[in-house]
Amino acid sequence: MPGTKRFQHVIETPEPGKWELFGYEAALPITEKSNPLTQDLDKADAQQIVQLLGQCDAEIFQEEGQVMPTYQRLYSESTLTTMVQVAGKVQEVLKEPEGGLVVLSGGGTSGRMAFLMSVSFNQLMRGLGQKPLYTYLIAGGDRNLHLNKHGGGDSDAHGPQAGLEYPPIPVPIVMPSSLSPHRQAPFVAGQMDHCMDNPAVFLPVLVGFNPVSMARNDPIEDWSSTFRQIAERMQKLQEKQEAFVLNPAIGPEGLSGCSRLKGGSATKILLETLLLAAHIAASDAPYIAASPRCLLEILRTFERAHKVTYSQSAKIAALMKQASTSLEKKGRVHLVGWQTLGIIAIMDGVECIHSFGADFRDIRGFLIGDHSDMFNQKGPHFTFSQEDFLTSILPSLTEVDTVVFIFTLDDNLVEVQTLVEQVKEKTSNIQALAHGTVGQSLPTPLKKLFPSIISITWPLLFFEYEGSFIQVWGMEGWVLNLMSSAPSGKILQNHTLDLRIRNSKLFWRALSMLQRFSKQPKARCIDSLLQAIHFPQPLSDDIRAAPISFHIQVADKKEQVIPIALLSLLFRCSIPEAQAHLAGAPSVCEAIRSALTGPGRKRNADALDTLEPALQ
Repeated sequence: MPGTKRFQHVIETPEPGKWELFGYEAALPITEKSNPLTQDLDKADAQQIVQLLGQCDAEIFQEEGQVMPTYQRLYSESTLTTMVQVAGKVQEVLKEPEGGLVVLSGGGTSGRMAFLMSVSFNQLMRGLGQKPLYTYLIAGGDRNLHLNKHGGGDSDAHGPQAGLEYPPIPVPIVMPSSLSPHRQAPFVAGQMDHCMDNPAVFLPVLVGFNPVSMARNDPIEDWSSTFRQIAERMQKLQEKQEAFVLNPAIGPEGLSGCSRLKGGSATKILLETLLLAAHIAASDAPYIAASPRCLLEILRTFERAHKVTYSQSAKIAALMKQASTSLEKKGRVHLVGWQTLGIIAIMDGVECIHSFGADFRDIRGFLIGDHSDMFNQKGPHFTFSQEDFLTSILPSLTEVDTVVFIFTLDDNLVEVQTLVEQVKEKTSNIQALAHGTVGQSLPTPLKKLFPSIISITWPLLFFEYEGSFIQVWGMEGWVLNLMSSAPSGKILQNHTLDLRIRNSKLFWRALSMLQRFSKQPKARCIDSLLQAIHFPQPLSDDIRAAPISFHIQVADKKEQVIPIALLSLLFRCSIPEAQAHLAGAPSVCEAIRSALTGPGRKRNADALDTLEPALQ
């Protein structure tokens, strides 16, 4: 890209890590590898956890290194070139507002991110007196925005049935997706295929953080091609700018495979950067194209946001410790956010359900403010409103519960203070995440209510556009991710053992963990996993031959499937005996550690057997 080298970063990025070395966990895609930085995360205290996960987040901004193989990164010229091209396509829609839509779509975390982004940019456009042009699609429908009761893309309809019944007008489609070989995604794959079959109507853009070569190459159930074939077809069409693939490598997650962390942050950084650049360019007269310089300036802003956020590491660690204490005492953590910050709060609570096998009430988000025009579906009642908090949560709050208030200094601070005072009558465990811009300050009466406040003042240069400000998802997203990422007894090394198997990506992740920690053959690990899923039903040949979707449907209703299967492997015992071992241990990970270090069980987990999909 001409001129890119003239805009060098003012902030030093981390050196390439071990995960980039040839052969490191070669059987796994980047997003499913374990990050060497956090291999002892389970032994770290709160302050160390914040530091380690901060280093992992910094890898988002890491530049290309000299280590082979070299992956394209966020700041790579190839990535910036594609971002400029996509921004130009969005710009065309903004210049002709009657001629198209920008649709953000995905499953699970990506779908919730699509919702957040569409709401944020529609609010921006309304504030500028413009017609909103963004909409969203999420696998499983709007219920998955706050319940996460379905597979996040494994079992949803695809193609036109997935929500692309728009009139024949140009519609740039931006679809966040993991490009992971351990995720069957008929929702995303079907939409991409449908878009490419209708080039006069749709322009598909696939966003992910693995090379296309790492995309799953097994047939998707009830589908005629593989996800890799879809992505490869898009790469070929990119030469004619009829489709785009945006997939910079950002390194493994701090919690292995937990894409709500770094993947969620990077998705928003990438999409918000190119969309904002399109808006800025479209507002200029005469017409100009989005520039590499503009993109780099916005990306550097996010990089500064990362550093500003982690400058509050001591307070973030204290918040993490408080939340963990509440959960250990069987209390609850409630995240109460205003406007789009409430959406982020809801997202964080939902993601904990499958990440840690949590009950949906353990960490739960609420949105304060009018949300009547945010959703596609108007009928269902969403249980995350201010009224829901006041009627179903506030009366039952106890001293062991924690409530985190998330707001900006532009929100209704009188309303914030009133709600804080009501909550403080029930529990003293209250925290605030508040941010504003230069010249703003928290009113003294409100400030005195909180024992601790994570408060950040952003320079005026942060995302100013036409007198409006795009809220930086730096502090809120990163802080909430940190707060809810270290439940006691749930993590072994940097692996979450007690996750709920809700989709095929999590099924394959479960199998890889069984192989990693048991060191037993793949076939035996598969049998143990299926036995734990289907117990007390005997493991018959018919069950073994069933499609993955069938196993996921059963597993989704069960708890502690992975630790039970692993204990069965380690002790070479039955499922009931493994359940008894687990019931007698103080925590899931203590049960596994005891099994790994017991007499005659000298094991290590440094190597990982080659994983090849065994089930179709």
